[in-house]
Order: sequence, then structure tokens, then C-alpha cells
Amino acid sequence: MRRAVRAIICRGDQLLLMHRDKFGNEYDILVGGGVELGEEPAAALLRKINEETGIKVSQPKLVYIEEAAEPYGTQYIYLCDYVSGEAKVDPNSTEAKINKLGKNLYQPVWRKLSEFKDVEFRTPELKRAILDGFTNGFPNQPIDITNS
Repeated sequence: MRRAVRAIICRGDQLLLMHRDKFGNEYDILVGGGVELGEEPAAALLRKINEETGIKVSQPKLVYIEEAAEPYGTQYIYLCDYVSGEAKVDPNSTEAKINKLGKNLYQPVWRKLSEFKDVEFRTPELKRAILDGFTNGFPNQPIDITNS
């Protein structure tokens, strides 16, 4: 079963999202991606943040776990503190190589938190959990949000 990591990263009143245009289907997701064989999720998280955005974060804290349908598998969602950097896809990353093909695009974007509820987001359960976290605080222990 595949494992993936995702990052909730805020800078002021903005949330960092990955805007996707997948063959004309546009939506946003959290920054992140697959955990490689033998890799710890926290290490994969930092690797994916670097590849997809180049920004620096600190204090990654696991807040949600979601069992997604194949091919996505288990998603580990971390709340991270933004430290520095401007979000842009690393030119040597897989995402940059895919972007060059022109039909399956990755673009990191900062969205205002106040607008997040209206964003076309890939996972409704995760969107609800993130909105709840911003309203009521994120959990101290990871919560399984599958089918919440």
C-alpha cells in the first residue's frame, strides 16, 4: 500500500496549496507526495516540500491521517511552521519535468485562509478537517479523518 505525506503550511493569513491542472481538471491539494521505500514519513515530508516549493519549514507535527482510495493509500498530514522562501517548483524535480510536458501542471500558490472554503480542493474530508483546525485548533494527537 502506498504512503504519502502532505503539509499544511501558513504564512500570515495565507495557506500554501499546490494548484493542479491535470489535463484540464483544475483543483488544489496540499503540498506533498509519495513516501519512498525505506523512507520515514517526516523525512519524505521535508523532501517533498523542498522539491515542490523550495521553502523552509520547521516543527512538522502529524495532525491527521487519511486512508485514501488506491492508488493514494495512507496520507500523513503534517502542520508545519513556515520559516522562509518563495514557493516555486524545483527545476530538477519530477513535478518540473511533468510541467514541461504542458498538460499535467503543478503550481504552488498562496491562498488567503478566508478563501480556502471556496477553493476546489481534492479531498472534502481533509478540507473539512483543515477548516476545523483553523477554527478550533489542530489536534495534539493525530486524528484519522477517513470518512469523517
